[in-house]
This record gives sequence, structure tokens and C-alpha cells, in this order.
Amino acid sequence: MTDGWHLVIGLEVHCELRTETKLFCGCRNMFGDEPNTNVCPVCLGLPGSLPVLNQRAVELAMAIGTALHCDIRPSTFHRKNYFYPDQAKDYQISQYDEPINVDGWLELPDGFRVRIERAHMEEDTGKTTHAGASGRIHGADYSLVDYNRSGVPLVEIVSAPDLRDAAQARAYATELRAILVASGASDGKMEEGSMRVDANVSVRRSPDAPFGTRCEIKNLNSVRSLGRAIEYEAERQITLLEAGEAVEQQTRHWDETAGRTETLRSKEEAYDYRYFREPDLVPVVPDPEWKAAVADTLGLMPAQRRARLTELLGQGTDAVDGRRDQVATVVDLGLDDLVVEAAAAGVPVTLALARTANEAATDAEAARRLDLGAYVALLTMEAAGSLSATQSKAVLGELLAAGGGDPAVIARAKGFEAMSTDSLTATVAEAVAAEPDAWARYRDGEDKLAQVFVGRVMKATRGQANGKAVVAELQRLRG
Repeated sequence: MTDGWHLVIGLEVHCELRTETKLFCGCRNMFGDEPNTNVCPVCLGLPGSLPVLNQRAVELAMAIGTALHCDIRPSTFHRKNYFYPDQAKDYQISQYDEPINVDGWLELPDGFRVRIERAHMEEDTGKTTHAGASGRIHGADYSLVDYNRSGVPLVEIVSAPDLRDAAQARAYATELRAILVASGASDGKMEEGSMRVDANVSVRRSPDAPFGTRCEIKNLNSVRSLGRAIEYEAERQITLLEAGEAVEQQTRHWDETAGRTETLRSKEEAYDYRYFREPDLVPVVPDPEWKAAVADTLGLMPAQRRARLTELLGQGTDAVDGRRDQVATVVDLGLDDLVVEAAAAGVPVTLALARTANEAATDAEAARRLDLGAYVALLTMEAAGSLSATQSKAVLGELLAAGGGDPAVIARAKGFEAMSTDSLTATVAEAVAAEPDAWARYRDGEDKLAQVFVGRVMKATRGQANGKAVVAELQRLRG
């Protein structure tokens, strides 16, 4: 940080759960429907209505807790009182001192572990739209409220203040989103509000100094905005402190267009909400059998999927170090099964990973639907030399566009046939004869010049030659 300042960040992530109905009523949980069409007396807080807890929402909350290594405990619901038009009954049903998930952790791809203090259940609020040039309440001509979202089940995941820079915060949000999607608990669509991030930011003079006064930046809806907002807010606080002024604890809004945070209100404390137990809901007490049943529904989490690819590559080898970005890409896109299945069939892991992270990733949705057998067959042909890398990529493009097929049939239709040994030998000899200076240097040990001859052979054969076979022939000629 600037002039030795140190940054402290804690994130509160709200994720909407993928349920068919809302948390306490039977109204549809669906983004994008006509305003105020998915409402009823319960989510509108009309007199005499009573909430009934959605069992599926509890199970998804437990799934999140399990994925985040939390202790799943008996929990209770409270009323969080406040006045704001996005909640018609003037209180939000949430969990306060007895949340369902506590004391967990999330490991970032680089191995850094962030503590999870709690991941509790609550209902979402409605959506307020301010009509006016700024889109904010200040200066609005009027405001409209859509209660379709009011009552949608949420889990709020609260991290400890363990993050120390914006990049780390972005990595945390990215990894958490991947976990939420992999667990099936949420679709993680930040652009639709399914996942929203609040960032608590403070600065201090040394890593051992007490925490500074924090400000909370509300409702960040992209990882990019999260990083920019944290960096701006840190610099704002440093500027105040270096001028001899105090940082006021506030809730702030991130203005994406202006690239700055702005004051919303003074920061509320727990007592401001006048929490008290929700009298119409009983405690939730998950028994061991229920916890085990939820855990059994979870597949591999992103960290586990990265680990299995790393294991295939060979832990601690140059192959791992040089391909971490490829591993992250295929896991983020949900394409790692393609690599695992190809490796199990004998395809070199580096080939399977490269083809998946580069070519298959260009159309990840089609690649996820691709028949594993067809993909493995294609890479097997490339590994065996039946297809060159260029030809293999062309066939893969056809497979993705058509949604499947037989790679051997597609290759024949394109006229992709492996060159005979005699033909390849003659073509390599012609390339060598055309580049006498490069050949002399190659023979003297400049191995990188092999690409000069590979390029000539590929051009002469229109990509039909196998690059590895060309290099092998060059090495044979060099003796």
C-alpha cells in the first residue's frame, strides 16, 4: 500500500439459493418475471400471514456450510427490524446469534486460507428502482418497488478480516462463486444479483497495529468492481489519515461510472436493528443423518478438481508450474472431466490439458455437452500421430459446432490422412535443403531452429504433417 500502509479486508457475500420457491412461502423464485407477480400475503407481510420454512433452502444452506468446512449447528431465526420500502413488513427474517454454519474456511488457489466466521440464512429484500438521471435515491423523481425478490432465500457468508489486498479479495470472491455453483446451491450470476458482495475495508500503519475504522461498501456486483472499489476506498482512507482527519465508520456505495465510493449512511450496529427471536418459526436442528445425506449430494469442489489435475501432471514438476493457468481455466469452465477421461485412456495429460484449456474452452457450453468418448478418440488420434495438431483442432471445431460426431469420420471427410513415412522423409529433406544456414546452426545445437523446418513442412503439407514426427526426423538426420 501507499507509503507503508497496510490494508485489511473482510467480505460479506450474499448468495440467492436455487430453490423453486421462496424461503417462507410458496411464491415462485424466478429472476426476470414481471414485477410484483410472484407475491402473496406472507412475503408482503400482510396481517395474519404466517411463514413456513422451505426445507430445500435449509439443505442448500447446509451444502454451503459443508463445502466451506463449517460446523453445522442448531439455529434460530430472528427479526431484523428496519424501515425501508424494499421490505413491506418493515423487518427481515434472518439469523442472528445462532446461525446454521460457523467456523469454516476457504482455501484460495495459491493455498492461502481465509476463515469463514458464519454462513447464515435470511430472506432477500425487494428491489427498489429510483427514476431519475442518477439512478440513486438522491434527486430521484419517484421510486418503484418490485417485491418479487422479497422473501427469496439467501445465505450470507461472512469472512474473517483475513484478506490483505484487492487481488486477494478478487481471488476469494472468484473461488467462493465457483464453490457455490459447484455445490448446486446458487447459480452465482452476479449480473442478476444472485451473488452480491459487501466489502469491509480499513487501513493501518503496520501489520501488527490494531484494526482501523472500517467502512462497508455495499452491493458490489462484479469481481472487477470489487477490486476497484477496495483500491479506491483504501486510498480515500489513507488520504484522510495522512491529513490528520479521522475515518468515519460508514456504509458506502460504489459508483462504477465515477470510479469512487460515496456515503450512503452511518454504519449500523447490531443494536440498531433491535433483533428478537422470530416467534412464528421453530429452531432448526439438523441431525447427523440429515447432515450426512446433504454431504453425500456434493460432488468435487473446485480445489479438489484442481488437485486431481495437478496429481495427473505430477506434483511439484515443471509441468505443473507451467500449466497452473490451464488447470484453473478448465476447472472454472467445468471441463476438467474431459482431461481426466482422456488421461485415463492413455492420452498424454499435457496434450489433453492444452487442447481443453485452449480450443475446447472457446465454446465451453458445447464442450460440456460433448461426448467424452468422441473427445478421447480425437485426442488419441492426435497423440498417435494420425492427425497433426492443426488437423486435430479443425476436427474438434467440427465436433463442437455439430454437438458431437465421430472424429475419424470427420477427419476422412476433410481429407486428413496421416502422411506416409516416405513422404514425410522427403518433405523434411526438401525443407532442410531450402535452409542450409539454419540447418548448419541446428546441427551445431540450436534446437529452437527446428521450428523453422517444422513451419516449412507444415506449409508444404497444408498442416497434414505431424509436428512431433517432423522433429523426430530432424533429430535422425542430425545424428
